[in-house]
Amino acid sequence: MLYRVFRGIDGADLHARGGPLYVPRERQGAGRHDSPGRYGAFYAARTAEGATAEAIQAFRGRGLTDEDLINVDGSGLSLATIDDAGLEDVVDLDEPAVLVEQGWRPSAVASRVRVTTQAMAAHLFDEGARGLSWWSTLDAAWTNVTLFAERTIAGGEIVVEAVERLDTKQATVVAAADHLSISLEVQRPRSPSQRR
Repeated sequence: MLYRVFRGIDGADLHARGGPLYVPRERQGAGRHDSPGRYGAFYAARTAEGATAEAIQAFRGRGLTDEDLINVDGSGLSLATIDDAGLEDVVDLDEPAVLVEQGWRPSAVASRVRVTTQAMAAHLFDEGARGLSWWSTLDAAWTNVTLFAERTIAGGEIVVEAVERLDTKQATVVAAADHLSISLEVQRPRSPSQRR
């Protein structure tokens, strides 16, 4: 199974903006495995907690409220549960034999230097891979997955099983926040001018 947190729009088509399979290529370029001129990078995780933690990590050292999970346009963070049983050829960068074969070091896989990680992903794309998996830099026990959208999403190899809006009372959010030492706060009323 895969889990993906996305800015969901209620009723959006699976592949349309605000849908769980939408890949915002126009906003890609700075991400870990981005190469928007060649492919769309679809980011997900193997656990709901890991996917949620990736989405809320910016709130470390601050508090998180339900309002923080909602955009001005009414879209909010949603969690998609995705069956990936039909997906093959995802390269596991947590497998030592794969790293030896590619001549890569574990430190390069987890590097924050995007030129390095983007080049690795582009190389795997050129070799025909459908995606790659690696350990999360938030917790090495969590596995993240990057799929090359044009090779996986359009072909129906992954199927969305469920979508739910996230709020601070859900067990997944509570667990991710606790893991990252993010305090969950009571929602504070804000004026419309503060919601930008």
